[in-house]
Amino acid sequence: MNTALVTGGSSGVGKGIVEGLAEAGQKVFFTGRDEERLRQTQEEGNKLGGHVLARQVDHADDSQVARLFAEIEKEHELDLLVNNAWGGYERMAENNRFTFVDPFWEQPLWRWDVMMNIGVRAAFVAAQLATRIMLKQNGGMIINISFWPAQKYTGNTLYGMAKAATDKMTADMAVELKNKNIKVISLYPGLVRTEKVMANAQYMDLSNSESPRFIGRTIAALRKDQDLVNEFNGKVAIAADIARRLGVIDIDGKSPIPLTLAAI
Repeated sequence: MNTALVTGGSSGVGKGIVEGLAEAGQKVFFTGRDEERLRQTQEEGNKLGGHVLARQVDHADDSQVARLFAEIEKEHELDLLVNNAWGGYERMAENNRFTFVDPFWEQPLWRWDVMMNIGVRAAFVAAQLATRIMLKQNGGMIINISFWPAQKYTGNTLYGMAKAATDKMTADMAVELKNKNIKVISLYPGLVRTEKVMANAQYMDLSNSESPRFIGRTIAALRKDQDLVNEFNGKVAIAADIARRLGVIDIDGKSPIPLTLAAI
């Protein structure tokens, strides 16, 4: 049974990835900080047919992350790492004011820390540790969840910096892993119907939105298509585009339209 690790998998996009992989019958470790959410996601994932294992990990604490990878290496192989842990959406509003879109000179410095540390750095650390295991196994895949602010300004300088760093990390890791049989891809979701999005659904056009599980289904299908993995190694892939090429549909039977840079 293939073994995957999804960081930040107890809610939102991460939970959907866990569910999509579990639905495909895969073994999935996933991390999160909230004990109740971890329990719920593990139970729901196991009902879908996978073998889902929750681990309470704070990705700001390197020692906790190291213990997790040591456990995985001791008892399991690791075929796939999905770096999804992200702190950038925390406290988007402060003192009853939406500060997320403030200009960079007014941004609170703690936002740098959550985007760069519970985001870019956490992905780098997890990729380091996963690669050390995958090298011993002679193969694997790393998927870094990223997004369009890497390529176009969307209202927050720090957000763009963090996502651009993620995409550059993907590209350069792929160069250094050339001929090592480990592939690295940046994967962009579309508008995902996460808990936070649905809490504000009245303000959004959800006609071309995706369920959280859609990207999980897409990843499960992608890892079986080596030609497509090779095509996007070191590059950005759009989840809805990959899904269409592989015939993946969403839980509502729809096939979301892939977003483009012009449409953002």
